[in-house]
Amino acid sequence: MNAADVELNQTNLLRVSDEQPEKEDICELPTLFSLVVLRYEGETCEGQFHGEGVACFEGGNMYKGMFTKGLMDGVGVFTWAGGMKYEGEFVCNMPMGQGVYTWPNGSSYKGEVYNGIRHGTGTYKCATNGVSYRGQWDHGKRHGKGVVYYNQDKTSWYKGDWVKNNREGLGERCYPSGNIYSGEWKNNLRHGEGVMRWLKLGQQYVGMWQDGVQHGRGTHIWILRRANGSQYTQSNQYKGDFVQGQRHGQGTFYYAGGAVYEGEWKNNRKHGKGKFTFKDGHVFEGEFVDDQMMTPNLNGNRAPTPLCGAFPLSGSDSSVLGPDMALNIEFLLDKIPERKRDTERKQVEFVVLRKHMELQSIYSFYSRLGHAHSIDNTFLLSRLQLWRLLKDCNIHHHDITLTQIDHFIKENNTTEIHSPFTPMPLRRLLSCLVIVAYLIYNKDMESQKYLLAACLSKLMTDDILPNAKNVKGILFGQPDLSVVAMNYMKRCWEVYQAQCRVHAALGDDQTITCRHLLWMFKDLGLLDDKMTTARLLKIITAESRDPNNLTSCLNLEITFLEFFEVLLSCAEVKCQWVSESLEEHQSLSRPKTETRRDLPEMEIPAQDISKVNGQHQSAESTEEDRDEGMQTIGMEAKNQTIHQFFNHFFFPAFDHYQLVTKNMKINCQETELHCCS
Repeated sequence: MNAADVELNQTNLLRVSDEQPEKEDICELPTLFSLVVLRYEGETCEGQFHGEGVACFEGGNMYKGMFTKGLMDGVGVFTWAGGMKYEGEFVCNMPMGQGVYTWPNGSSYKGEVYNGIRHGTGTYKCATNGVSYRGQWDHGKRHGKGVVYYNQDKTSWYKGDWVKNNREGLGERCYPSGNIYSGEWKNNLRHGEGVMRWLKLGQQYVGMWQDGVQHGRGTHIWILRRANGSQYTQSNQYKGDFVQGQRHGQGTFYYAGGAVYEGEWKNNRKHGKGKFTFKDGHVFEGEFVDDQMMTPNLNGNRAPTPLCGAFPLSGSDSSVLGPDMALNIEFLLDKIPERKRDTERKQVEFVVLRKHMELQSIYSFYSRLGHAHSIDNTFLLSRLQLWRLLKDCNIHHHDITLTQIDHFIKENNTTEIHSPFTPMPLRRLLSCLVIVAYLIYNKDMESQKYLLAACLSKLMTDDILPNAKNVKGILFGQPDLSVVAMNYMKRCWEVYQAQCRVHAALGDDQTITCRHLLWMFKDLGLLDDKMTTARLLKIITAESRDPNNLTSCLNLEITFLEFFEVLLSCAEVKCQWVSESLEEHQSLSRPKTETRRDLPEMEIPAQDISKVNGQHQSAESTEEDRDEGMQTIGMEAKNQTIHQFFNHFFFPAFDHYQLVTKNMKINCQETELHCCS
């Protein structure tokens, strides 16, 4: 799939994380139990309370307002002993009609009252959490149409139907995140048909719900950001069955890039019988397991193959891989009988697809070597990093050199086949591995039905997967050192090329051998009591299969990677005094922290233990800081070592040698001219 198609982890269904029981704290209303009057002041008629008056009741309750024939009737204020208050209309001693309840904590209800309870239309406000409800009530419960705001900012709310204090029926809910659901409810949960919009994430679901999650038929849409240069948005869309919030059953997925999958799903993954139509019109129809196509393997059985990057089989000339992974292995296929070439290509492509995730991870890992951190950490693999991968996997131990591999994987119209700066896209890495696998294992695998696929499988199993990412060598083995060393890489490449030209003039290939490298150190005068010939040979043969066999090692061609790493290793030897002087300076400035062991132990009073602990923690922090400082000093020492070697030894020696050689050529030419004259 291309970049316009969404990865699986970007199509996971969203659950509403902020769907939690709201703490509404609806205060209950007290009842009028005891109305035994202890004291009354006010108007009377025929010996009964009648008109305006104040009555104090048993228990500390009080009423001030209108009376009719001894009963509270009309407009009045009833205050309970606990601070609760009702102000409004009374009928025959009961709050009835329009009124306002006020609780001691500041909560309130204003609206219709029937027999002392909220009934009709009214507004309730909770003082403790800012929740408010405005709408219909029935016997003290929210029932009918109403709006509730769950915070003071009124950014979280529900508008719709209520049944006995529960959201039930049709309603719209806006969550604190800004997400909105509009549809049917039951028992406070999304239930029935409804629409959920995740506004910030650009997602939408339209369909059936059950107990708060997608369940039944529905459509989920992922709206992607606009493609560069396009005025239209792109979207991924799934239409089909959902079970407990997951794609499950029959469904169709429409990818933004144009691909379509129709078939069975299980737990959000393609699983079962299905049909995948790629954006170019090719079709794969068959069985899917855990989001992967089941394709034939080397044994004739079917094995899972990732969809990512895949183009399905729809004819004998179709590639299984997309253009970013297309293999350039024509010269290998020429060794296969013509009638078997198409099948052979597809089988090796199936091996690549089955190992796609591992290969992509390896590519990403090695492409970052030698780079400082970037925003997206995405880089294009270089030939230098490819060499490091091959050496880490011990490919050079199979009687083949990296320079020989360079010749086999060169592309048409390529002049610098050994340049460390050559970009190596993923397809070139994959082609390289197929070619290397054939060169190493073709004799061992010649009895296999599919030769190239068998060789690649063995290479991956025996060499690549067990050893990749275990970085060796001085250049990339120390990340901080790598970034510094890269500053000298371009100039060192010029030196390497100059050495290649010298030996090419003598009839050798445009590469150098270990023997040539020894001669260079001798010519530049870099050998001394520290960098002896024996020491240099040990450095050169450090990663060889048989370091003790000097004859074979000296005649091996070396790439720029091996050349550069030898120089870096020599820098540590030649300029060791730089590192030692910095470490000695750090040692002299380090305080003595050793304690006397001959002093008697002293009991520490309990009140002083906390002080001692604090001092101990401070000492530990100091030690940690000192360790970090030592690491920094060590890194600075290595950086200075590299700087001293290249700028004060290697480059000046090379420039001097070039000048002397040039002058000698000029003198020789002048001598020849003089002799001729």
